[in-house]
Amino acid sequence: MASGEKGGQIDLGSLSSQQLSQVKKQLDEEVEHLTNSYGNLRGAQHQFRQCISSIASGVAESTKGKPLLVPLTPSLYVPGELSDTEHVIVDIGTGFYVEKTTQDAVKFYNGKIEELGKNIKDLENIVNGKTNNLRVVEEVLRQKVLASSQGPQGGAQAS
Repeated sequence: MASGEKGGQIDLGSLSSQQLSQVKKQLDEEVEHLTNSYGNLRGAQHQFRQCISSIASGVAESTKGKPLLVPLTPSLYVPGELSDTEHVIVDIGTGFYVEKTTQDAVKFYNGKIEELGKNIKDLENIVNGKTNNLRVVEEVLRQKVLASSQGPQGGAQAS
């Protein structure tokens, strides 16, 4: 048996091979989507860690007044100069930027990393559950296919 979307149980043995194939296909798609989401969350977490690293290494008193490249987009940089080592502009999402102290910016990014970590753990549990359901469906489908391929031969011998 595998658990359904609403917490119910489905007797996999009562489903036809075609229905089991459809369930398997749906579970495959869900696992793929969730795995992609997992990768995206990990990527976002990595970006926040890079922001902390940039603050630690790039916004220092030793870089004040020296020429540097300022990122406008991931692939477009313009020459600039760091004038304030105590404050940074932080992208808080959906195109909104806020000026924060470097300490507050690091706290903000650490909070985001922690929040994403919790979401990643929850998602891991969901992916593991779906993967286990997928294995059960695959096993039942395999048994049904084997039984149907051996069924007519076994029946002919018994007659």
